[in-house]
Amino acid sequence: AAMSRKRLQLLAESLSRSTKHFSEGEVECLIKLFDALVARSCSHFAVSGFNRTVFRDTLFAAFGMTDDVVLDRVFSTFDRDNNGYITVVEWVEGLAILLRGTLEEKMKYCFAVYDLNGDGYISREEMFQMLKDTLIKQPAEEDPDEAIKDLVEIVLKKMASTYSLWYLSDYDHDGKLSFEDFEQAVRDENLLLEAFGPCLPDIK
Repeated sequence: AAMSRKRLQLLAESLSRSTKHFSEGEVECLIKLFDALVARSCSHFAVSGFNRTVFRDTLFAAFGMTDDVVLDRVFSTFDRDNNGYITVVEWVEGLAILLRGTLEEKMKYCFAVYDLNGDGYISREEMFQMLKDTLIKQPAEEDPDEAIKDLVEIVLKKMASTYSLWYLSDYDHDGKLSFEDFEQAVRDENLLLEAFGPCLPDIK
């Protein structure tokens, strides 16, 4: 059942305060969209949220985001309590960063998307996993994996060259990026955020 007008207004008011990036009117629209998506989500969670499938369909329809691996990770960054469905608060707050986030917020978001195991570092392996499907498949004679490894190397070198060392504890040179490294590199070279582009919508 859709919420009452009064409750909608109160929720919109509080969410527009907490997210800062949307006006009250915009939040109301997002809550209405949320209600419609919940109605489409035939799950036992439907009272309080919608599931991964509905989320993926929606991001695909709205922003043309197609990469399954990336969409799964985006879902995980939205689903902050990690219970497998998106609540209205997670929905509005997630979209606030996706659509209107500051550079700082977008960096944290991209970093979280790429940090597959949540250990606070992006490893070569994680970057490879994430970029694997986003590169256009190479012509048959070229090994697509090789091309991706090259791309990962370029991104890592570009990042590494913007500060003299990987983070100091990286004595074993395992080529992991901490958030500080990532942040420094992106501040020096904003284009790097575009290298992680598939997890940000292309706003036209």
